[in-house]
Amino acid sequence: MSNRIYIFDTTLRDGEQVPGCQLTTDEKVQVAVQLELLGVDVIEAGFPVSSPGDFRSVVEISKAVTNPTVCALSRAVVGDIDAAGEALKYAKRGRIHTGIGASDIHIRNKFSSTREAILEQAVKAVKHARGYVDDVEFYAEDAGRADLDFLCRLTEAVIKAGATVVNIPDTTGYCLPDEYGAKIRHIYNCVPNVDKATISIHCHNDLGLATANSLAGIMNGARQIECTINGIGERAGNTSLEEVVMAMKVHKELGFETGIDTTRLYPVSQLVSGLMRMPVQANKAIVGRNAFAHSSGIHQDGHLKHTENYEIMNPLDVGVDKSLIILTARSGRHALRHRLELLGYRYDKPTLDTIYTRFLDMADVRKEVNDKDLMELVR
Repeated sequence: MSNRIYIFDTTLRDGEQVPGCQLTTDEKVQVAVQLELLGVDVIEAGFPVSSPGDFRSVVEISKAVTNPTVCALSRAVVGDIDAAGEALKYAKRGRIHTGIGASDIHIRNKFSSTREAILEQAVKAVKHARGYVDDVEFYAEDAGRADLDFLCRLTEAVIKAGATVVNIPDTTGYCLPDEYGAKIRHIYNCVPNVDKATISIHCHNDLGLATANSLAGIMNGARQIECTINGIGERAGNTSLEEVVMAMKVHKELGFETGIDTTRLYPVSQLVSGLMRMPVQANKAIVGRNAFAHSSGIHQDGHLKHTENYEIMNPLDVGVDKSLIILTARSGRHALRHRLELLGYRYDKPTLDTIYTRFLDMADVRKEVNDKDLMELVR
């Protein structure tokens, strides 16, 4: 089995469903172009049947990008699939992503249906989608809570009908990593034609486990991760693209590789945050403003002696210029001396001790001491 992991970005579909984060077609194209430069393999551009704007966005993104596959979402409904197929007519590589609920909770309470009827509808949807494109992805919604034997039957049936990718989503963020990994492994062990398709994973973050579950999925055979920039998405969000990509890069022993240019992660994060008017939390992994900032004296001292004492990634690898030493009342003499030397000031130990005492008084009042404050202090 190949160790190449395909990155399926759904920022412009699932991510854009966040209330208040809707984008215009021009803004979506702007993001799509940056996603192409980032190196994503698939861009889920929208849900064409949902609105004229979404249909137009899929059309324009299809025209604007060359390398990524452009994907359009649909339900397992003929009208949805027709709209998706029409919207993808300009795509150099188009994919229809169609599907239906797989858990008994969805089958009974959402569709008022039966497992057999769902199976039949899924097969018909995949066959209809294959009339438009050769690349069809099927999603088994709420697979995280689905009966495993039925999920295997459904996976086998849609692959036989022509699905090239089967998405096993933890739609509600319910699963624990070992449980989700075992589910993917079971599918690989029990579905006889599983080698004819790529197994994809789409995890939500309701319990804060989306990244962990996605990693568990690929460790057990899945080869596509569906994710979003900054982890945005329905409710608590989706798997964060930057987190799974950097987890694979840092843990080289896993042996996985992607086509992502990680130096573009931070700029793309900032672009999406600005356009969607959704600030990135300060302590967000990889792209938060504090991800490479040190304010504790113990951490600052260790970092200044050797960066790997407290950093497992080089900030340049994700597009951040440098690590930051934040001066607060928790900072030590080493950090203060470092910042003063950057400003061109060097002092002997007794003088530095005097300045440090005055620095602590200032830091208690001002909370964070910047370079302008330091200039005032040494004067």
